[in-house]
Formats: sequence, C-alpha cells, structure tokens
Amino acid sequence: MQELQSLFILGSDYLKGIWIKKRYVIICSWLICPAGFLYVANQPDYYSSAATVHVDTRSMLQPLLRGLAIQTNKEQEIRLMARTFFTPENVAKIARNADLDLTTNTDAQFDSLVNRLKNQIDLKSTSRDNIYRVSYTHKNPVVAQRVVQETLNLFVEGALGDNRRNTDTAERFIDNEIAEYESRLMESEQRLADFKRNYADILPVQGSFYSRLENQKSQLASVELGIKQTQKKLEAFAKQLANAKSQLSSGNTENSGLETRYDSRIRSLEQKLDELSLRFTEQHPDVIETKALLETLETRRSEEIEALIASSGEEPVQLNELSRDLSLEMSRLESQLASQIVQRDDIASSILELQSKIDLVPQIEAESTALNRDYGILKQKYNALLTRKESAELAKRAELSGEDIQFKILQPPHLPGKPAGPKRILQYVLVLIVGFSSGLGLAFLISQLSPVLFRASQLKSITDYPLLGVVGHLEIDKVRKRNRFRIVIFAISTGIILMMFAAVIAIDVTNKTILQGLF
Repeated sequence: MQELQSLFILGSDYLKGIWIKKRYVIICSWLICPAGFLYVANQPDYYSSAATVHVDTRSMLQPLLRGLAIQTNKEQEIRLMARTFFTPENVAKIARNADLDLTTNTDAQFDSLVNRLKNQIDLKSTSRDNIYRVSYTHKNPVVAQRVVQETLNLFVEGALGDNRRNTDTAERFIDNEIAEYESRLMESEQRLADFKRNYADILPVQGSFYSRLENQKSQLASVELGIKQTQKKLEAFAKQLANAKSQLSSGNTENSGLETRYDSRIRSLEQKLDELSLRFTEQHPDVIETKALLETLETRRSEEIEALIASSGEEPVQLNELSRDLSLEMSRLESQLASQIVQRDDIASSILELQSKIDLVPQIEAESTALNRDYGILKQKYNALLTRKESAELAKRAELSGEDIQFKILQPPHLPGKPAGPKRILQYVLVLIVGFSSGLGLAFLISQLSPVLFRASQLKSITDYPLLGVVGHLEIDKVRKRNRFRIVIFAISTGIILMMFAAVIAIDVTNKTILQGLF
C-alpha cells in the first residue's frame, strides 16, 4: 500500500511538472500540427482499380483422359506462373500496352517506370479456389483501369500460352529423342545383323551353341541306329532270296515250274536206285554206279537251269514273284541306307566343325547377349517414347479444345470514380497525436532538467539540510491570476488546433480541397 501511494505521488509530481511547462506543448503543437495538416491536405489523390478472375482447372476431360494422355497439375502451374509473373519482359509489355512508355523519354526513365510498376501492381490469390485479384493504384483513374486490364489480359494469355509453349517444347523434345533413338536403334539392328551374319555357323536359331551340339549328337546317334536297322533288314532279305535260289538249285523242279532234258533220266535213275536198294546193299557195284550217275545228272541239271536263267533273265513263276518283291524291298532299303550314310557323314562333319569352334563360343555368346540386350533396351525406350508422343498429342488436342483451363472474369477492371487515397483522416489524427505528444514529451524532459518543488518533503529528499519551516508566497493573488491567464492561453491554443483538425476532417469528408474549403 505504501509503495502504491508513493507511485501515485510520483506520478502526480510528473503531471504537475508537465502542467507547469505546458507552454512547450503549445509551441510544439503550433509548429507541427498546422504544417502537418497543410502537407496532408495537399497530397494528391490516387485511384485504385481492381479485377478478379477465377481460374477453373476442373475440366470434364481430365477423368476421360486419365491414363491416356499426359496430365499436369494445372493449379500448381497457375500458382507458379502467378508468383513469377512480374518479369521485366512482362512488366515492360504491360507498360507499353497501357501507353505508359509515352511518359518517358530515355531508356533509364523507362527502366525506372518498369521497376515502379513491378512493385505497384498487386497480383495475389484471394482463396484456395484459384481466385486471383489484380489491383493497381495511380493518380489517373483511366491509367489505373488500363494497367489492370492489360495485366489481366497478359495473365490470361500467358497462362494459356505457357501451357501451349510447354506442350510444343515437350513435343519437340520427344520428337528429337525419337529421332535419336531411331537412329541408334537402326545402328544397333545393323550391328546385330552383321554379327549374326558373321557367326551364322556358330549362333543357333534357337537355344544355345551347346544345345545345338547336343542335338547334332542325338541326331547322329539316331541316324546310326537307323543305318544298323536298315543293314539288318537287308541281310534278312538277302538271306531269304539266297534260300529261295538254293531251293531252286537243289532240284526241286516241281515248285520251280522249270523242265530240263535231264529230268526224265533222273526220275528213272531214282526209281532204279530204289529197286536196287531193295535188292542190294549200299556197297553193291550197281548201287554205287547208279548213285554216281544220278549225281552227275543232277549237277548237269543245275548247270542247265542256271544257264537257262542267265540266258533268259527269268526265273520260275513262283521264284520270280518272290525274287521281284525281295529285290524291290532290298533296292528301297539300299537307297535308304545310302541316304542315311550321307546324312550320318553330314552330321558327323557338322559335329566336328562345331567342336573345332567350341573355344570361341563363350566370347561370341557374351557378345551376342550384349548386342541383344542393348537392342532390347533401345527398342523398349523407343516404344516408350512413341507411346509418350501419342499421349502428348492427345493432351495437346485436349488443350486446344479450350476445355482444359477456363478463365472466368468475376469482376472486370472498373473505372474508379472516387479516390482510394491517401487516407487523410488517419494522417490528420496522426499529425495531431504527434504534435501534442512531442509537446508533452518536451515539457516532461524540461521539467526533469529544471524541476519545480511542490512540497517540503521534496526539498528534504534532495538536500542534506534540515527543514526548519515553510514560508508562503507574499503575492499569491498575482501568482494565481497569472496561472489562470496561462490556462486560458493554453485552452485557446488547444481549441484553435482542434478547430483546425475538425476543419480539415470536414473538408476531407466532403471531398473538397483546402481552397474550396476556404472560399
């Protein structure tokens, strides 16, 4: 409580000191307020024009083209373009289209104008719905409207033009890449073809070199087995034909169908031999003589049959049919055997040739694998680029249809009828506050530099001398009269300042100039 009372007393002393030095408040207020009011009142008016545009990126084509065409984030593109819109080229174009370049005479002045425009034109997004607001302030309302209109036009044209330029750039890039990959693909195809042509005897059509060698060996084993089977068949048929001829040569003429001049004598000798065998033994001279004669006749009969067959080229009827069938089959088998032998020799030579090149196979197959891999990669990239080109062309056609991005002008640039500034009322208030605040501050500072004592306790606190008593002023009435006069002067001064403040406020509210307000 004691501290609060001390603070209250200290604050009261400060206020009394400022009140005693109130002449400095009058001086500062009259030095600052009239000059400030005059400066604010003579500031030129400026006009502000604005436009609002909505960028609609939600097209019905997007869900239809999803997965078919290249789609970019249009909202991000518009935001990026808005942030990078005020390039020197764009601002210079706005200045020329708005005829602001006519106010400059040199390049330096035009560059300065471009820099001012870059800082004065305001383009910002007002919400998350892709709504953008363009505003500009100028002392001429027509110029303000024209600058906003040209900025809006350039913003719309730039967004559409950038999309199309980006599409054209991407299309040219893809075309260049396709041409390059096509050239590289043709070179790879030529290298692969030359490689296959040079090593056509080693590289198989399917599989690997070793599988080809194994196939050749399997074919060789199969052909050799076929040769053995054919030879066995030929041996069997030859044996059958030999048996048939031996049967014929043994004297069996009944089945052969061939008659000779010895047949009747042989039959009579056989009958005679049978009769002698019944009567005599084998050692009987007649029996021995008959057998010798019979053997001689049979030998001659065989020789006659062979001579007859050799001279006529025919065999007996039954033997002729069998021999013909066997001969035909044997001829076919002999032809087949010859073909198989040729095939065996060819396969064997191929195997020998492959085995002679087996040391080159790993290097050649590695090179072939590398060539095929390079060709496969190039072909995959080439096909991917062709697909991208089709997608880019489809996206370009979608953009040219005008349905990709739509600009809707929500508020066109208007011609301002009333000035947008300066905010004179606020400035008048600030001038009044600054004028009186500076006076109060100066009065407080001087009261601290040359303080005035209001109580006896103040003197006791600042000196070491004892306080013996307090003496009153002898001319207290004159002092009070002088103080009342000073209060009247302070009130009149403050009233005049406040009347001046009210006057300039009234003039600004009624939108009149100082001269119009005075006269």
